[in-house]
Amino acid sequence: MSEPTALVCDDEADIRELIGITLERMGVAVEAVATLAEARAASRGRTFDLCLTDMRLPDGNGIDLVRHMHQHHPTTPVAMITAHGSMDSAIEALKAGAFDFVSKPVDLQVLRNLVTTALRLGQRKTGTGRELVGDSAAMREVRATIMKLARSQAPVFVSGESGTGKELVARMIHDQGPRADAPFVPVNCGAIPEELMESELFGHRKGSFTGAVADKRGLFQAADGGTLFLDEVAELPLHMQVKLLRAIQEKAVRPVGAEREVAVDVRILSASHRDLDRLVRDERFRQDLYYRLNVINLHVPPLRERPGDVVQLAGHVLERLAQQVGIPPVHLTRDATTALEAYRFPGNVRELENILERAMTLCDGTAIGVADLALPETRGATASPTSTAPEPPAPVTTAAGQPPSAADLDAMLETVEKERIVRALEQVRWNKTAAAKVLGISFGALRYRMQKLGLD
Repeated sequence: MSEPTALVCDDEADIRELIGITLERMGVAVEAVATLAEARAASRGRTFDLCLTDMRLPDGNGIDLVRHMHQHHPTTPVAMITAHGSMDSAIEALKAGAFDFVSKPVDLQVLRNLVTTALRLGQRKTGTGRELVGDSAAMREVRATIMKLARSQAPVFVSGESGTGKELVARMIHDQGPRADAPFVPVNCGAIPEELMESELFGHRKGSFTGAVADKRGLFQAADGGTLFLDEVAELPLHMQVKLLRAIQEKAVRPVGAEREVAVDVRILSASHRDLDRLVRDERFRQDLYYRLNVINLHVPPLRERPGDVVQLAGHVLERLAQQVGIPPVHLTRDATTALEAYRFPGNVRELENILERAMTLCDGTAIGVADLALPETRGATASPTSTAPEPPAPVTTAAGQPPSAADLDAMLETVEKERIVRALEQVRWNKTAAAKVLGISFGALRYRMQKLGLD
């Protein structure tokens, strides 16, 4: 196997020499040039495994070289060398398609990490165990964008409503990229108590506060070499936003109670269902952090905007659930399929999964009917025997008279499922084997649902 090659473009001879020596010690053959024209000439008729370019060149801009390489050598990752503290230039380069960036004075460990990650691009495995199901135009576009973003190290902000699958999108970006063999660490920023947030993210030293009985690695260090996914990042308090911004910019964290920072090599992906633009305008989210996280935005559409995907998604979910609990495959009746296609899914894919999981438990045999779905818009609606057309059901509301949220709908559906299981158990004097037969499900499936609903 031939050794990898790199094209280095910088008008400072000492920088070219430093990078050349570092890469050659890593087994990378280097061709170093001083100008944009020389770089274009060197790449003519030849493909490099990596390109490193300074932002400012005597005859142009490093971003011009990024665009040139993307046009003529789209598989070659191009990294930018920027002036220290010049985050605006770094972000501009990432938006233009740069793979990553390194700041002057060049930190050799950061440079080595960058080169290692870039070279893995050519070795990455295709395919992933996780799927983003749906053949709608919107989902095809999302999958195509994921493939492009997987080749970059640019921060990506995944936007979309709750339940649309933002974490799945982030995992796919990780799985299809050069960090796939390293950790993917998801963290729900809204689920960490504020007083523990700094310790959870950055770690702490023994004795740094009451209860710190040993050194602890933070989530940044747990994700070293891989990807850190900051879900619901809008929930971070302002003082933590400042610390997060520094950690991202410096590529280092300082554990609570530590005197020195610890270098970390992580790719940052983030997400929120909230409108970050509005939060920035309301001064509830720092603008500088927003621009650092939102270098590239990937929007995941709600399920109601991709109705053609509902049936395909339902089949995928039912197959997976049946395999998990060890029961025969379950299918939707024609009426149930029609009802799902007409439903708006305020809770998106997560709500569809919950509806089908409950329906699979409650259905008789292997067919899920409309009644088993217990959709909020159909539950309790019965036709008068003398009427020729049923009246539309009254809209479902909460006790306060407001339309239900996805959480409200989940609670409503859970109540219906509990009631049906309890009725079956009471019918057979709480004999679980007999109750499973009454419900038309396996004993294992009944135990699984009872445990999940707190009925054991």
